[in-house]
Amino acid sequence: MNIKALRAFRNAFSEGSIAAASEVMHLSQPAISRLISSLEAELHLQLFDRSRRSLTPTAEGIAFYREAGRILDNLDEVPRIAGEIRAGRTASLRIVTMPRIAQFLTAPAVAQFVIENPKVNVSLDVRARREAGKWLAGREYDIGIGALPVRHPDIRTEPLVRVRALAILPKKHPLANKSEVTADQLVNDTVFRLMHGLLLRDQLDDTFNSAGVTPLQTHEVSSSQLACALVAEGGGITIADEMVTAPFGDEVTKVPIKPEKWMTFGLLFPRQAKSNQITEQFKDILVRHVNRVCSASETAQSLAT
Repeated sequence: MNIKALRAFRNAFSEGSIAAASEVMHLSQPAISRLISSLEAELHLQLFDRSRRSLTPTAEGIAFYREAGRILDNLDEVPRIAGEIRAGRTASLRIVTMPRIAQFLTAPAVAQFVIENPKVNVSLDVRARREAGKWLAGREYDIGIGALPVRHPDIRTEPLVRVRALAILPKKHPLANKSEVTADQLVNDTVFRLMHGLLLRDQLDDTFNSAGVTPLQTHEVSSSQLACALVAEGGGITIADEMVTAPFGDEVTKVPIKPEKWMTFGLLFPRQAKSNQITEQFKDILVRHVNRVCSASETAQSLAT
């Protein structure tokens, strides 16, 4: 596959025009057009709609960019990688984590690892659970941190921590002083829930469905952090856990839900990848962080061995 054609597509897509792509790549506009046409012919895809005056990506073009975006972006990393290999700096750790736990679990462990291993190149990526599993199975990463279970023949998992579901309430909510709440006590509140297909959406729906009740008013958001931010502003309530709410401090009130519901998170590894000292050291640092967090929590339990 012609790498220059891939770069032409990426630049035309991100810059929004053939003219802008030609300036970035220092090529003529006809040359950019020919490169993109050759890529379309090779892929058997129509990447752009040329029936309009402006350059508009087709649905196929958007899907291709979304799926191949990381590979396209990494093309520019090749010279740097080659330089590091020539200089003998080849030690690296590639980590992928779910957005929900990136700040609470992953970031502190990565920071400590970097402090202890200044010569190791670390790549930390945040991806949705379904995307992280795909990239990990393709061995784009050395280790992943995400929700369990993950059923993929090319991924091996290890339990790390489990967290209890909490009702996330505005500070002045009538139930803020309760030690526990039930779904039927929340049914008259405005509820912020995630989009279909996301894990916290399933957890929230299960909480109400198990109780046989349906919230009177619901709104959908794209992330659990955004849901908690809306709660902090007094817009309604949501259901999450202490990992999601950690950045909000005392801006929201967290009340455990009864009956208890727990969610497990763990480590993910490419099944065929061999363990190495760098990965094991990061794992040890992460486990120590999890144990410290859980020792001070009533709604998080360490499962690490």
